[in-house]
Amino acid sequence: MDLTKRKFIPLAALCAIFAAVLSLACPALARQTQQPSAPNPVAKRLGAIKAISGNTITLAPDKGTEVAVLVQDSTRILQIAPGQKDLSSATPAHLSDLQPGDRILVAGALSADGASLAASTILAMKRSDVEAKQQAERQAWQRGVGGLVKSVDHAAGAIAISVATAAGIQAVAVHVTPSTTFLRYAPNSVNFADAQPSSLDAIKPGDQLRARGMRSSDGTEIAADAIVSGSFRNISGAITSLDAAAGTITIADLISKHSVTVKFTSSSQLRKLPPEIAQRIAFRLKAASAQPGLPAGPVPEQSAGAAQRPAGGQFDFQQIVNRMPPVALADFQKGDAVMIVSTEGADAANVTAISLLGGVEPILTAAPAGSQAVTLSPWSLGSEPAGGDTQ
Repeated sequence: MDLTKRKFIPLAALCAIFAAVLSLACPALARQTQQPSAPNPVAKRLGAIKAISGNTITLAPDKGTEVAVLVQDSTRILQIAPGQKDLSSATPAHLSDLQPGDRILVAGALSADGASLAASTILAMKRSDVEAKQQAERQAWQRGVGGLVKSVDHAAGAIAISVATAAGIQAVAVHVTPSTTFLRYAPNSVNFADAQPSSLDAIKPGDQLRARGMRSSDGTEIAADAIVSGSFRNISGAITSLDAAAGTITIADLISKHSVTVKFTSSSQLRKLPPEIAQRIAFRLKAASAQPGLPAGPVPEQSAGAAQRPAGGQFDFQQIVNRMPPVALADFQKGDAVMIVSTEGADAANVTAISLLGGVEPILTAAPAGSQAVTLSPWSLGSEPAGGDTQ
């Protein structure tokens, strides 16, 4: 799906962590927050520090307008690590320890005009700590595996997915345990930050799924410690109109045979394949069509330049795409062939793009008519942002 300016710690999860820590740190504050009739209800703001001047912090909240946070002598400041769910390892901090870019949750009394907040408690996460955790998460996702869900065995806790490899499409078994965490992309959202806690029951055949965890030596199995899934749409065809100023294109979809208007946001990823890589992928598709026994698959590793082969000798086509330099919508024109992965919204004729890949004319020409022999992945978990998330 910045992988861009994408946050890799979902904001909903971060809010939950901060809220839990706040209730542990200040039970009285939590009780006041639950009592709207209290004469001086406690307000909370979560966001990033924009600036610090004297004893005033300018906070850019995740929602709403900027607020001036007034740090008093009585203000309690605690520093916690990303992912921490209680105060067992929280450390006292001072205003001088905070810097622009740090993430904070502030609780206190909000002024009548909502422009300032007299802080009673500040919980802080250092920007460097958040970035280090995000980088570790991106690397963990990159070592994982992603593909289309073929079947789900709830009783056995196993998900069968098909994964594009250098040898063609391979079946991989994703095993889940009671400790496996699940996230699912929100409908009509291209942001991994908007992914919501989910469960095995939400995963259906046809979904796209990515798992991280311990892979077997041959790459055919993975014991998942985390899974992210979603329902996405793959669109491919020629651009029939383009409005770079409005951030939209219209495409004649080869699969549905209908015209689709695609909207691009700041989170959408746009890239182009070099001609030599596109030609190699097309060659394999043509060979597969001529010889049914030969699997069609993405370009082999030696054609991918800096791309690296994941564990088990497998190759992830999306890693090639993620390593291509970003391009702008203005770099495309009417008639260009593109492949798009988008959200699966209620309106099939209007979608929001997660990723767009150009330079695919040879691939679409070589692919069997009406097929999706090669499709993009939505994951933005590990390319910077992918997104992300997304590998």
